[in-house]
Amino acid sequence: MLGLCAAGLFASLAARAHDALDNARQMVVVTTADWNSVSGTLQRFERGTPRAKWKAVGQPFAIVVGKTGLAWGDGLVGNQRLGADAGDPIKREGDGKAPAGVFSLGTAFGYEPQLLAGSRMSYVRLTPSVECVDDAKSQYYNRIVDRQHIKQPDWSSSEHMLRDDELYHWGVYVDHNTHPARPGGGSCIFLHIWRGPGQGTVGCTAMPRQDVEQLIEWFDPAKSPLLVQMPLTQYESARKHLGAGKLPAIH
Repeated sequence: MLGLCAAGLFASLAARAHDALDNARQMVVVTTADWNSVSGTLQRFERGTPRAKWKAVGQPFAIVVGKTGLAWGDGLVGNQRLGADAGDPIKREGDGKAPAGVFSLGTAFGYEPQLLAGSRMSYVRLTPSVECVDDAKSQYYNRIVDRQHIKQPDWSSSEHMLRDDELYHWGVYVDHNTHPARPGGGSCIFLHIWRGPGQGTVGCTAMPRQDVEQLIEWFDPAKSPLLVQMPLTQYESARKHLGAGKLPAIH
């Protein structure tokens, strides 16, 4: 019975990964020079129908990732399927690395009463009681919650989302380590506003405010947008492993 359950689980994961890549009509590709690089480039892509050829949207722009670079995370596609090597880094809680892989995008968040005009994303307005739980022992690990609505908070560590600076004035939750959340696998990964060029994050992907706003206005949940990020060499390897144009060519 255990073997049958495991087989069913892997089949389900494979189907999810297959559908995610085939059904996506918007994709954000983030690449860096290598696993340890903090700076990188973001390029948007779109296509009219699933499985059609990807076309670049706008111009690439600069981003930063974790202050210690990138590491394979837990996303929609198994890392082995993307061509991961045994010696590659693996994302862990508190390692200062942004996750590499293929990820869906969750809700947008920000300081304003309403989301940017024209955006089609769901939105969480940040208040003093909104937190992202990074305590691996909590049942709310890797979730954005409003403490006021939790009867018995069980975490000893969390990130208060309404900050004194502008980093989270606008942002998007990245669905990393959510299927389900693996304790210690890394939490609270976002696209958000950067401190400046070359200044890495604690694990998120950050960029100038105007570029965060541009992404939020562009993302359309009906087009199943994906974030794909990894070092350039690994990205090219993933394109070969996946085949059939599932990932766009970047230049």
